[in-house]
Amino acid sequence: MKKLALFSMAVLAAGLSASALAYDGTNCKEPGVCWEPKPGYPDKVAGSKYDPKHDVNELNKQAQSVKEMEARNEKRRLNFVKTGKFVYDVEEIAN
Repeated sequence: MKKLALFSMAVLAAGLSASALAYDGTNCKEPGVCWEPKPGYPDKVAGSKYDPKHDVNELNKQAQSVKEMEARNEKRRLNFVKTGKFVYDVEEIAN
């Protein structure tokens, strides 16, 4: 039984390693840089049908929320330094 399990593990390992070596359909510029666009993909994405056309306001939402988070954390930190107690809810902190 032990030999059967060892043999099946060896066959499985050999099969997996052979399948990894079998693919050779890329043209790499250098090792690890093997990205190739699909046929018909434009050289310049801007203005093409692949251009995502992101809204500037949507992109700035995360930056704005990070600024607000940092402001809340600063209020929490100053309150902790002043009182020695950590208060999570910023609205409970008296100015």
